[in-house]
Amino acid sequence: MSRRGESAPAAPVSAAAGPTRLTAVDGLRGLVMIVMALDHTREFLHVGAMHFAADDLARTTPLLFLTRWVTHLCAPVFLFTAGMGARLRLDRGGASAGQVSRYLWTRGVWLILVELTVMRLAMNFTFDLRYPVLLIILWALGWSMIALAALVYLPPRMVGTLGLAVIACHNLFDGVQAQQFGAMAWLWHVLHQPGAISLGGVTAVTGYPALPWVGVMAAGFWAAEVYRWEPARRRRTLQLTGAACIAGFIALRVLNDYGDPSPWSTQSTTVFTALSFFNTTKYPPSLAFLLMTLGPALLLLAELERLALSSRHPFVVFGRVPFAYYVVHFLALHVVASAIAFGRYGASSFSYLWHPLPSMGGARDLFPPDLGLPIGAVYLGWAILVVSLYPACLWLSRVKARRRDWWLGYL
Repeated sequence: MSRRGESAPAAPVSAAAGPTRLTAVDGLRGLVMIVMALDHTREFLHVGAMHFAADDLARTTPLLFLTRWVTHLCAPVFLFTAGMGARLRLDRGGASAGQVSRYLWTRGVWLILVELTVMRLAMNFTFDLRYPVLLIILWALGWSMIALAALVYLPPRMVGTLGLAVIACHNLFDGVQAQQFGAMAWLWHVLHQPGAISLGGVTAVTGYPALPWVGVMAAGFWAAEVYRWEPARRRRTLQLTGAACIAGFIALRVLNDYGDPSPWSTQSTTVFTALSFFNTTKYPPSLAFLLMTLGPALLLLAELERLALSSRHPFVVFGRVPFAYYVVHFLALHVVASAIAFGRYGASSFSYLWHPLPSMGGARDLFPPDLGLPIGAVYLGWAILVVSLYPACLWLSRVKARRRDWWLGYL
């Protein structure tokens, strides 16, 4: 982010101003919640998801690749706006650094526990230890909040500088392998390298190593500085920073050297060569991946500032209840996928419905070879899901707006 001007000190954000200025942030978060549901609908319903990854250039199609690619925006926005939210809690007054820190680490622990229990059941319909425990987005959010709970005592600029340094430099360690640490290999899997961790007969897979995501949340904490500025300056800074991120992404990919462990390559067609260019690494998020996603996110945030969305707008509604939306939409998709399987295969589906789907790490040979629906049905199912969730999310967002019960902050 651009540095705050010394000649025009900004007034602190007041408690009254807080909700108005948060509307654009909520709107951005809600937009990516809607986009996120597309990817999860694909994973639960699409026939191709049961056989191969959507970004496998040897098997995918341009439409399928882009269906997956557009959802890359989601995780970086979740972490970035969570960091912004922590800073805004401080700036709006009424909460000390100690209180914000306590909220962050307790909510972080809560998210990790939900990942290990509620989300495991929602994804798998079983706690069977034959299947690995997936440590994914709530795990990353939780550990990033715990880390930020320690960092909030530092000056915001220092927090942001540390975050940007992690984002920019963590790819220097791509060549470091977990096995080099011997008995401490598990720690490197937690921090930087995806992989399996075994503990007491239980296997966990760190799909979202925490270190780069901590950097994203720390950067968001500093970026909230723009909400101390007047609107025109704020929008201009968001636009310029977003454009700079996109330019940085293009420059890194053209050089094809640093910033992503998977360089792009010439493919059989121009279209697939372009897909290779944009096929950056998410696990863990590379510098190129984060520039590719946070750049457009900042441009969107600037545009949402201009639009001044109402509290009933779907973007704002979903953005104010992201945790509840996330948990419920996962469970709903699994129920729908099971109902479709029962309707198609009858009672024989009971032999595999209580196992994770192949797209969730389940055993492929347990399931019918033609399990799943075409991509058009996935898009229809996504639209139905989002529309169906709106009334309940609107109700919950209104409850959270008018009440200040402590536990509502964890939903």
